[in-house]
Amino acid sequence: MSDFAKTQCPYCGVGCGLEVLPPAMPGKAVKRDEEGNPIWQARGDRAHPSSKGMVCVKGGSIGDALDKDRLLYPMVRDSLKDDFRRISWDEAYDLIAQKIKGAIATKGPDSVCMYGSGQFQTEDYYTAQKLIKGCIGTNNFDANSRLCMSSAVAGYIQSFGSDGPPACYEDLEETDCAFLIGTNTADCHPIIFNRLTKHLKKSRGTLIVVDPRRTKTAEKATLHLAIKPGSDMMLLNGIAHLLIKWGKVDQGYIESCTEGFADYVEVVKHYPPDVVAEACGISPQHLAAAARLWAKSKRVLSLWSMGVNQSTEGTAKCRTIINLHLMTGNIGRPGAGPFSLTGQPNAMGGREAGGLAHILPGYRVVMNPEHRAAVEQVWKLPEGSIRPEPGLAAWDMILGLESGDVDVFWVAATNPAVSMPDIDRTKKALEKSPFTICQDAYYPTETTEYSHLILPAAQWGEKTGVMTNSERVVTLCKSFKRARGQAKADWKIFAEVGRRLGFEAQFDAEATSADVYAEFVSLTEGRLCDMSGLSHVRLAGGPIQWPMPVEATEATAVDRFDKRLYTDGRFLTASGRAQFAKFHHKGLAEPPNPDYPFVLTTGRLYGHWHTLTRTGRIKRINKMHPGAFLEIHPRDAADLGFEADEVVEVRSPRGKVRLPLLITKAISPGTVFVPMHWGFLWADDMEANALTHSEVCPISKEPELKACAVALSKVVPEPAEVELVQESLFARLGRSVRAVVGAR
Repeated sequence: MSDFAKTQCPYCGVGCGLEVLPPAMPGKAVKRDEEGNPIWQARGDRAHPSSKGMVCVKGGSIGDALDKDRLLYPMVRDSLKDDFRRISWDEAYDLIAQKIKGAIATKGPDSVCMYGSGQFQTEDYYTAQKLIKGCIGTNNFDANSRLCMSSAVAGYIQSFGSDGPPACYEDLEETDCAFLIGTNTADCHPIIFNRLTKHLKKSRGTLIVVDPRRTKTAEKATLHLAIKPGSDMMLLNGIAHLLIKWGKVDQGYIESCTEGFADYVEVVKHYPPDVVAEACGISPQHLAAAARLWAKSKRVLSLWSMGVNQSTEGTAKCRTIINLHLMTGNIGRPGAGPFSLTGQPNAMGGREAGGLAHILPGYRVVMNPEHRAAVEQVWKLPEGSIRPEPGLAAWDMILGLESGDVDVFWVAATNPAVSMPDIDRTKKALEKSPFTICQDAYYPTETTEYSHLILPAAQWGEKTGVMTNSERVVTLCKSFKRARGQAKADWKIFAEVGRRLGFEAQFDAEATSADVYAEFVSLTEGRLCDMSGLSHVRLAGGPIQWPMPVEATEATAVDRFDKRLYTDGRFLTASGRAQFAKFHHKGLAEPPNPDYPFVLTTGRLYGHWHTLTRTGRIKRINKMHPGAFLEIHPRDAADLGFEADEVVEVRSPRGKVRLPLLITKAISPGTVFVPMHWGFLWADDMEANALTHSEVCPISKEPELKACAVALSKVVPEPAEVELVQESLFARLGRSVRAVVGAR
């Protein structure tokens, strides 16, 4: 092995390149964590085309948590009241096969569900699809990407005929107007934001930021539109109204490349500036300024993330952003296009591999008989093995546990006991599960507390596989350390279960991750996401962006294949034309009311990641973000008699939390903010999703995690409650962890 291993950062969808150095370097002392484990050092990879050597605090500190609190071997218990006991892998595999066979015999294949993760490598995702959708015969595979990116997926498919962001990171340095909506890019995708703001400062370009909070992103804006939560559709249709009124549309592009514009014009007639401004809580002048900046720009690049996607109008918002690009011809050329920012390191790879309940590998859909047949052939399965109906989406799986329709719930590399909406209802559903498997690198997590069987998964860096970032750049992530204990790669676990179920022909016992990837890319040939020219061997030379067909060589690829999609104005719809959407504003699923007069919005913090499973174990990040809090505007705090740092109770119709106050003018009156990271293992009464509701976008099935109605009241805390010092995990845990400690 060389002095360092090249890989991709396992956090956000930017997909930064990392070089990881071993703990023992010549002339340097070995750094160790509190448990005595050597700490691997990570730094940015200057040769990586997406990040160019830049890395944020999460990527830079990744080595600090590789070996902490690891799950070392399979463990089982008969009920949630019992202690875990150690078992062998053979016993674990046989138990899973027995439970799956029993569920199929009594209730059918749809009583089995798997809930996966955007932190899978593509080989993990692909093998899981073959096992669940092909061999077991249910489409009940969904992933936590349902909670972040499924609205963008639906928007691209409906507007363009296929998933796939059309822009690339080079557009960050080509645009003259960036339109950021529903994304705190500075905190959540900092490397992208750094590239963008450096360019805009140098080129004197403009930055429009739409967010009810004055975030670090909004602080850099030429124009910040602090709209009311849930008024995004009003704003987008209002901008379109003005562009059409002023004649600032690309009529030639509309006529030659699109369909449905006339119907869209009829919709936006209902969104005049005075109506829109009042609904959004902004001035008509600010609305006009946004439209004017868009109209005068030659290259507009839109970026969005969870603030758009996590909504009951998520698909409508994504498609309406796309509408603005279609009507002005801002797509398929440098510096322009609609560009969703992926939330997880391989959520894009999961979409390519079919990792949601309604899709199949190669950007196929389960409802298309030709698509099913193509996949069945590669999987060596009889015709009709893949069901034609979409499976259960993430929240539907929770409802299935609640109703008793789901008998086997297999969770891998994610933590739904924190991340799902309406978390108290989620926990009660998990308690009813007849058999829950939790497959994770770390122990404990909140979800292991609701599990019957727990399986040790290989950590990032302990397995070799592929990831795709937001701009469709594919990186080979090489293993650089031995797996801890008996941990195994996720795809190997899925494959062995498949063999135990009798599918030896589908899961070769001698296959490597390179073999799995080769089979996967064969299913992308001729598709928009064509990666048939990629392999582990070729990717060992460095990251490559798709499309990359099998006939391409590195010498010809730059000239023959565009970095952007749809450069010729032809799309993958039946007519070859992009489709305008016509959605009216509906607003929040749960607007404020006299009993719950505030709108709560949630989001990430710069240093932390998802539910703290990894970053919660890193000291320097915990010092940066020691606990959750509630942001409130000074006017609202004064009206309620609140003072800074005092603990308040936040209530919704579903639950409550108790949080210290952060009084700040950086949030709009009537809106409050809570970070979403903390679960019950890390803090008491700080679970943001104790408050959120489970209403979903009817098209994408993505929950509206970004907004719900809440009420606030003072509490008189005990002295210890105002201290934001994290307790030891072991002090919080209980029976389950004591079983592990004893076994060690």
